[in-house]
Amino acid sequence: MHSTMTITILIVISVLIFDFINGFHDTATAVATSITTRALTPKVAILVCSIFNFMGAFSGTAVAKTVGEDIVSHTAIQQWVILGVLFSAIIWNLITWYFGIPSSSSHALIGALVGGGIAYKGSFDVVNWYNLLHSVVLWLFISPIIGFIAGYIIMILLNKILKPFKYHLVNKIFLKFQIIAGALMAFNHGGNDAQKSMGLITMALLSGGLITTFEVPTWVIVACASAMALGTSVGGKKIIKTMGSGMAKLTPVNGFAAQTGAATVIFVATLFHAPVSTTHIISTTIMGVGASKRFKSVKWGVAKNIVWAWVLTIPITASLSALIIFIIKLFM
Repeated sequence: MHSTMTITILIVISVLIFDFINGFHDTATAVATSITTRALTPKVAILVCSIFNFMGAFSGTAVAKTVGEDIVSHTAIQQWVILGVLFSAIIWNLITWYFGIPSSSSHALIGALVGGGIAYKGSFDVVNWYNLLHSVVLWLFISPIIGFIAGYIIMILLNKILKPFKYHLVNKIFLKFQIIAGALMAFNHGGNDAQKSMGLITMALLSGGLITTFEVPTWVIVACASAMALGTSVGGKKIIKTMGSGMAKLTPVNGFAAQTGAATVIFVATLFHAPVSTTHIISTTIMGVGASKRFKSVKWGVAKNIVWAWVLTIPITASLSALIIFIIKLFM
């Protein structure tokens, strides 16, 4: 029991570190457009994002169950495997953060979980492939597409509605609206992303026999919400630059359209218990907004590099996790 408690504490610490990194890695997803259009100063934008990320984490736990139980069951792996999974996801997050690549923390975690589970059991049967395909892979493909379409349509509609009004007046009004859109985006980010960490801690508690049913304890929600909010307060300047101005030139109306579209898509995905990538969705809504002017206005070279990061995240983290688990097994 003593060793179980020790490894549980290590897992909780590692998850909170992952959540902290997720916070500053994904801060850009909510605040990049607000900062680029000067709707908010960087400090205020990140403060707003931190507060609403924290609040969003209390909005539900259905996504936590998808991550913590429905892809690889706690009965199939031991606790130390979860540590290997976390190390893999943290390593990939730090690498992509260092190079300013807005990759997905969510898919890094899920890829690592799949790879770690397969390596531990030596069998592909450890993974619930139906749930993985329908709750993760399907949304991996459709959520960015929906995001692009949402950004494109919202911007087209706004252009038609706002056509009679003066450009200066529209910008002034939408600088204010963008604050609301950014807060909504941060709330939904916290509602989806923080749950993934809650799922891993709950999975570890179940695996260690410390709880008997998959119910996320209140202290886990508070801890994960706090770690993500704290990480968000640190910010991620490199990724903010890529997200805010690297893909398309944005005005306050553009920023509002991108953030509103992305927040809506993430909210819908959360209703379907799908652990989606906030990064993927806001990236494509920005592309959709840019494309509404003309397709050439989107910097497709930058977008292509981001897409490659999306495609490679799950295979790379799965392989890295499998390697770590194999190495640990050699010394056990």
